[in-house]
Amino acid sequence: MPDQTPAAEHGWFTIASDRLSAAINPHGAELSSIRDADGRELMTDADPRWWTGRAPLLFPVVGKPAGEVIRVDGRVYPMQQHGFARRREFALVSHEASRIVFALGDDAETRKSYPFAFRLEAAFTITDATIELAITIHNPADVALPASFGFHPAFAWPLPYGEPRADHRITFAADEPDTLRVLNADGQITSEHRASPLDGRTLHLTDDLFARDALVWDHVRSQSVRYGAERGPALEIAFPDTPMLGVWTKPGAPFVCVEPWHGIADPAGYTGEYRDKPGVFEVAPGGEKRITMSVTLLA
Repeated sequence: MPDQTPAAEHGWFTIASDRLSAAINPHGAELSSIRDADGRELMTDADPRWWTGRAPLLFPVVGKPAGEVIRVDGRVYPMQQHGFARRREFALVSHEASRIVFALGDDAETRKSYPFAFRLEAAFTITDATIELAITIHNPADVALPASFGFHPAFAWPLPYGEPRADHRITFAADEPDTLRVLNADGQITSEHRASPLDGRTLHLTDDLFARDALVWDHVRSQSVRYGAERGPALEIAFPDTPMLGVWTKPGAPFVCVEPWHGIADPAGYTGEYRDKPGVFEVAPGGEKRITMSVTLLA
C-alpha cells in the first residue's frame, strides 16, 4: 500500500484499492491526494507559491460573483469566489476501505450568505483504478432551491512518469467547435469571445495559454478528457453531468486544473437575481440533484 503518512499528519481520511489510493480532507470535503499503486502522487503538492488549493468543491456559486454579492428576492448577501463550502468543515457520514461520505448542511452561518435550507453530500469511491466523486444536493424545503456547483481538481503537471512537462496535453472526447468565454481582471465573464486553442481535439498545454486566466468553455460537448503525455500513463477525467468546463493554472505552476462546472462566474456588472444568472439550476422541493466526476489512471 502507498505511504499514508502525509494523510495521517494532516488528519485526512484515506480510501484505497489495489491500484489507487486517495486522501480526503474533511475541511471542505476536499480530495487532497491521489496516488498510484507505487505511491506516486497524481495531484498538486499545493505549494503556497502558486496555490494552496487541491480540489475544492465549489458551492453554491462557481467563479466570482460581481461585487462578491448575490441577490435573493431583492436582498443582497455577501458571497465569496467559489462559495463557502470549500471553507466549511464537513461531517463524516460513513467510512469504509474504498468509500467515504461527508455532508454539509445549512446553519446560521451559511444563511448569512445563502438564505436556503440544503444538504450537500460528497461521496468518494475507489474501484480498481478509478475514483468517483458523487455530489448530491438535497433540498429539504418546500420551495425550489437555486444553486450552482463545480469541481476544481489540480493534477500534477507533469505527471510523475518521467515525460517532459511540454509533452503534456488534454484531449477532448468530442469535437469542440465553439469559442471560449473571457474573464476580466475581476474574474467576471465579459462579452468577448476567444478563438478555441484546440488542435483538433487536443489542447497542447503551455504556460502562455493561461496568461489571461482560465480557459472557459460555457458549452462543452465532451463528457470526458484525457490528460497526460503522449507516452506513458495518463488520466481520464469524466464529467457526464456538467455542461461547462474550465482549465486553469498559473503560468509556471506544477499543476493544471481540469474543472467540470454546473455554473459559471457572473457576467461583468451583473446585478440581477441569483436564481436568474447563467449556470444556476433549481432543485425541486424535497428533491435532489446528483453531479458526478471520475478520474481513472490509464496504464
